[in-house]
Amino acid sequence: MRMELDRLLGRLSAYYEREESLRWEGSFAEYLEIVRHSPHVTQSAHARIYQMIEDAGVEEVDGQRRYLFFKDEIFGLDEALETLVEEYFHAAARRLDVKKRILLLMGPVSGGKSTLVTMLKRGLEAYSRTERGALYGIVDCPMHEEPLHIIPYELRPEFEQALGVRIEGELCPVCRHRLDHEYGGDIHRFRVERVLLSEAQRIGIGTFSPSDPKSQDIADLTGSIDFSTITEYGSESDPRAYRFDGELNRANRGLMEFQEILKSDEKFLWHLLSLTQEGNFKAGRFALISADELIIAHTNETEYMRFVADPKNEALASRMIVMRIPYTLKVNEEARIYEKLIRQSELNDVHIAPHTLHTAAFFSVLTRLKPSKKQGIDLVKKLRLYNGETLEGLSESDVRELKSEYDDEGMDGIDPRYIINRLSSALIRRDASCINALDVLRAIKDGLDQHPSISKEERERSLNFIALARQEYDEIAKKEVQKAFVYSYEESARTLFNNYLDNIEAWSRKQKIHDPLTGEALDPDEKLMRSIEEQIGISENAKKAFREEILIRLSTYARKGKAFEYHHHEPLREAIERKLFADLKDIVKITTTAVTPDEVQLKKINEVSARLIDEHGYCPVCANELLRYVGSLLNR
Repeated sequence: MRMELDRLLGRLSAYYEREESLRWEGSFAEYLEIVRHSPHVTQSAHARIYQMIEDAGVEEVDGQRRYLFFKDEIFGLDEALETLVEEYFHAAARRLDVKKRILLLMGPVSGGKSTLVTMLKRGLEAYSRTERGALYGIVDCPMHEEPLHIIPYELRPEFEQALGVRIEGELCPVCRHRLDHEYGGDIHRFRVERVLLSEAQRIGIGTFSPSDPKSQDIADLTGSIDFSTITEYGSESDPRAYRFDGELNRANRGLMEFQEILKSDEKFLWHLLSLTQEGNFKAGRFALISADELIIAHTNETEYMRFVADPKNEALASRMIVMRIPYTLKVNEEARIYEKLIRQSELNDVHIAPHTLHTAAFFSVLTRLKPSKKQGIDLVKKLRLYNGETLEGLSESDVRELKSEYDDEGMDGIDPRYIINRLSSALIRRDASCINALDVLRAIKDGLDQHPSISKEERERSLNFIALARQEYDEIAKKEVQKAFVYSYEESARTLFNNYLDNIEAWSRKQKIHDPLTGEALDPDEKLMRSIEEQIGISENAKKAFREEILIRLSTYARKGKAFEYHHHEPLREAIERKLFADLKDIVKITTTAVTPDEVQLKKINEVSARLIDEHGYCPVCANELLRYVGSLLNR
């Protein structure tokens, strides 16, 4: 333990030593040399944020851009994030008109809006400490402003051409006063320093949260008069008698988060409009103050619709870029959100049985989906398609068509924190060290019963989704036990699959098939083929078409030089798994339901339980519960 503490202390010391090593201070001439070699140090706040996201890496997955910057915190929102990055950050980085808009994230509670903003803040802090994200400001400037502001407009074209940069903005009142009155126009007396963005120190990152409009002062945004210095400097228009410590001042060069923006008084919003539209804002008795920062706000859909419905807000609404941040509609990604929230909570020492979070996510996503207008697509099929599963007869174009049916799908439904709260409730009630899918579904149902504002119709709909999630878990549970009972599940499935392929090939060619053990020439095993096909409802009349479809698929894979596996054809995979389980059903049923198992049964139960624990992630408690539950399912 002592060695570990020493190691951690060493890491801490190295961190602060590195922070100190990043600091730099030099003359304006030295800064110009830096700009000549690295023009990116002068990039705008919007461009720096876009570059930060791009530098973290981008993957192309099924034609979808996936930004690695968000990969560990935000799940299942690839489409929304691509829209945000490409249509806002990228366009703003190229100085297109969207740069002059407030970025408004709109979405349901616990949908990831605050997480996204926090990631941008933390990312900017770290990025400003890299070579690619480095930026510089004037020493002692309250707004850490770009040193190139020293250059007057008349000379800027020459400097821009020589340095390969673009210069925008004016000196702040403090630096202007210093240049005119303290330095006598001597620009060489200006010192430049490297700026390390920090929310804690209010350097380049700010947060504004509205409070009571009657008591909140606009000074929170734009700074205020320092009355203690008025007698010394004699005028409120002297910048030395003004505190440039508002959020707009301190967030210059980076980002300002405006929480619950639509709850703010109008006077606050109009200041933001001037900043985003013109790149400046008014404070005290000074000329317009230049600022380069991203204004990012978030709200929910109800408040936004109320806001745009008011005619007096038309001008404000037209200067906002609204980005929808919905709930994820992918079950696997929803389960990853639960895993993250659990890691952050005090539940992380509790064992959660396999498929528990999947089952809860299955329920949550169902509550967010809207009925499809496409015939033959129910909510469960839609859920599976969104989750990336392959369903026979449906293609990627069908998925795109489903997604285009509604603009607001995913904007309501059960939120992730509700599920985590119900998990906590289930654990407290049971006082258990392990929790499974049935415990969670039961806790969700109890939560609906205790919910005071839920309507009867909503409750019935939710109960129906709980029943569907229970059916999903029942199928998973039976397959899980099946796999544990079969010594080598994959090998058994592959053997049965290959046997089926051999038989249908012989059947199609009207040939004999050779027994691998005796070498005897036999007719194709019709009984075996039908026993597999019947598992998925293939009738006697439909068997020919089904077999021919498999043979076509087999030949297609062969032409491409690929092996055709049983999981490459969803209906056949399901048929193989059901056949394996059907063959084992009686053994599983007898073994799992025996009140007083004999020596052979007890040995088998122990073997299966050990396999569930060693290979499938169960603990002794949930493994035994799973076996008992599957036994009860088979007895129904």
